[in-house]
Amino acid sequence: MHILFLTDNFPPEVNAPASRTHEHCRLWVAAGHQVTVITCAPNFPKGHVFDGYRNAWRQEETMDGIRVIRVWSYITANEGFTRRVLDYMSFMATATLASLGVRKVDIVVGTSPQFFTACAAHAVGLLKRRPWVFELRDLWPESIKAVGAMQDSTAIRWLEKLELFLYRHASRIVSVTQSFRRTLIGRGIDGAKIDVVTNGVDITRFSPRPKDAELTRQLGLEGKFVAGYIGTHGMAHALETLLEAAGRLRTHSDGVDIRLLLLGDGARKADLQAQARRMGLDNVVFVDTVTKDEVARYWSLLDVSVIHLRRTELFTTVIPSKLFECMGMGIPVLHGVAGESADIVRQEGVGEVFEPEDVDQLVQGLLRLRTDPTLLQRYRDRCLPGARRYDRAALGLRMLQVLESAAGAR
Repeated sequence: MHILFLTDNFPPEVNAPASRTHEHCRLWVAAGHQVTVITCAPNFPKGHVFDGYRNAWRQEETMDGIRVIRVWSYITANEGFTRRVLDYMSFMATATLASLGVRKVDIVVGTSPQFFTACAAHAVGLLKRRPWVFELRDLWPESIKAVGAMQDSTAIRWLEKLELFLYRHASRIVSVTQSFRRTLIGRGIDGAKIDVVTNGVDITRFSPRPKDAELTRQLGLEGKFVAGYIGTHGMAHALETLLEAAGRLRTHSDGVDIRLLLLGDGARKADLQAQARRMGLDNVVFVDTVTKDEVARYWSLLDVSVIHLRRTELFTTVIPSKLFECMGMGIPVLHGVAGESADIVRQEGVGEVFEPEDVDQLVQGLLRLRTDPTLLQRYRDRCLPGARRYDRAALGLRMLQVLESAAGAR
């Protein structure tokens, strides 16, 4: 089977969509299938093309047996609604055109969070007379409203109509959460064509390891209890909550040796750094995005991982992919996300849940885990058994079965 996969994020970018797509495609190639990925020049989240690449009309490379075609797009940083939409729409157009030159395709996949890539997959499916699958990673454009980037308007309502059109016309939908599936069924989409394949972890890459001694020295973390946030610093993540918690810990007798590590980039990072300077937070360490091969070294520094999103109803339906990486690394979590992902934390016993944007609860959780090593170890011991239930290899093969079924139905 020849799988044509359209995505605007792909390695060497290190965000969740890029990692999931790469790991799945690598598994499908290993299973004997041909995979072609159409993507753009790597630039997320800063909007700067990575070294070694150009924003050219077409570049081609092979990565882990995957044919990767990179096309031109209007590139901008991950901020500003209008410019981001121009980015998405330009990729939609050039990816569609590039797809016409890919021969003997059996199935087309388009992935979100934003759905203009799914628009391209729909168009390519029609042009090639092949089924297409919508991989649903986010309820977009609802997430735009949830983070306050745009209010309800004629444009939003038009996007919502387009969203429903894509759901109805997709041959199959692969949702990353059960909550998304329930939401779509509630909006009139046939549940029989919606499969759930959650995010997971590559347990061959993310596994327990001692703290990296070199990084510990470089970052001044010797003898410290390290809590960390690793991921995008965006509007959705409300990382101001973590800075407020750091401010309170500085004056608490049990919190003076706690350090907060924030690794990543995003639209809010510069503001967060400025806020930390104003607050005099010498217990907060900022680190820029690192390569995928380096991420595990930084995970190893953490005694506990903080996962956080804004307090909004929409985010009760999401499952941050970093939860599974924490489990794979054997790192307990303080989980500031309500809903389906919080249920996983409780069921697997890998940490504690706190109310999103509640500084008091976050501080109490950090102090509790800092002063109770037995409790911390109990959570750590539950991480690996939980991670095996979200093994990316098994999940990737489950999605492959969906694609094979959709292609066979043609």
